[in-house]
Amino acid sequence: MPLKTTDRLGVVDALRGYALAAIVLLHNLEHYNLFLPQEGLPLWMQTLDRQVWDILFFLFAGKAYATFSLLFGFSFYIQLHHAEQRGIDFRPRFAWRMVLLILFAQLHALFYNGDILLLYAVVGFILIPTCRLSNKTVCWLAFILLLQPFEWGRALYALINPDYLPVTERFMPYAIRAQEAAANGSFFQVLASNIGDGQLYSNIWQVENGRLFQTAALFLWGMWLGRKHYFIPNETSIRFWNKTLKYAITAFIPLYLLKSYGPLLINNPALSIPYGIAIPSYANFAFMAILVSSFTLLWFRKKTGYKWQQRLIPYGRMSLTNYITQSIIGVSVYYGFGMALYRYAGASYSLLIACGIIAIQLFFSRWWLSKHKQGPLEFLWKKATWL
Repeated sequence: MPLKTTDRLGVVDALRGYALAAIVLLHNLEHYNLFLPQEGLPLWMQTLDRQVWDILFFLFAGKAYATFSLLFGFSFYIQLHHAEQRGIDFRPRFAWRMVLLILFAQLHALFYNGDILLLYAVVGFILIPTCRLSNKTVCWLAFILLLQPFEWGRALYALINPDYLPVTERFMPYAIRAQEAAANGSFFQVLASNIGDGQLYSNIWQVENGRLFQTAALFLWGMWLGRKHYFIPNETSIRFWNKTLKYAITAFIPLYLLKSYGPLLINNPALSIPYGIAIPSYANFAFMAILVSSFTLLWFRKKTGYKWQQRLIPYGRMSLTNYITQSIIGVSVYYGFGMALYRYAGASYSLLIACGIIAIQLFFSRWWLSKHKQGPLEFLWKKATWL
């Protein structure tokens, strides 16, 4: 069935911009993985900071990243579909595109030791063999991956072998060294640390915390959403997103309770560790579905979205450029070689800084796209893809 839409769907770009803005908020609260206490904050400010931290992490932690991942799979479908319309097999090009993404990941990882692009590039290869599978098969495969089969395999093995103790936190030695460089190192010491310790820290943490399976599942769900044309406003799409919203709310409540109180009932670490990875990933997925379906339904209500949603479109269209540049700005603000604000900026001040970064990037994205069709890094990525 032909995809009756333009090359870009406004709702998808706006949703991507929304997810990226949420990622920027969280990165600033985390001081770009520089988790050190602030100096001389009054008690009332510490209380306010805890509340800001708790609210923003409840709303966006694990959900903004999941939304970003979902739309990565959707974008693959769009590119695949339009290449097929021109009689081109996009799969080899996409493989090369993932190789290029690895290079962008290396650029990003130089500055920030929390990069996700390398994970995306590696996991993205799963879309090549699965893009010819039926919708039903894609759904089942995504569902199985979403269940975190490795974690439940570990739990089952622990039940069979009482002496089994899972090894965790392999990332910690690298995290400690990376944090020391970020807090006290020069600019070039940070670059040297990040390309080694920083990447090991980031990617080992992601694998140990279930991101490998979850990302693959979200890529497949995104591709499936593209096949079903659920981001195109019509009665079928509205029914789908209404059902998704209802089921996601129903699922999130018990999952949140299991996430919050279940670990208190498990004394065996061989069981509590996989439980503590799988159940929160389910809860985050459910809440992500609430956010995505609510955002999409609001867009459909106005047909072309509310004005506040439309303003996010340029930000989402330049997601690669903005994702990398926000890290460069952020580390210059918080790390020791720059303004070293990690020492003084708690969550509340960091939230204001994040809003400033987002505002600057929104203005720049709007200005750039008024003169160019794509962001600078998006342009390079596309040109290199089709060499």
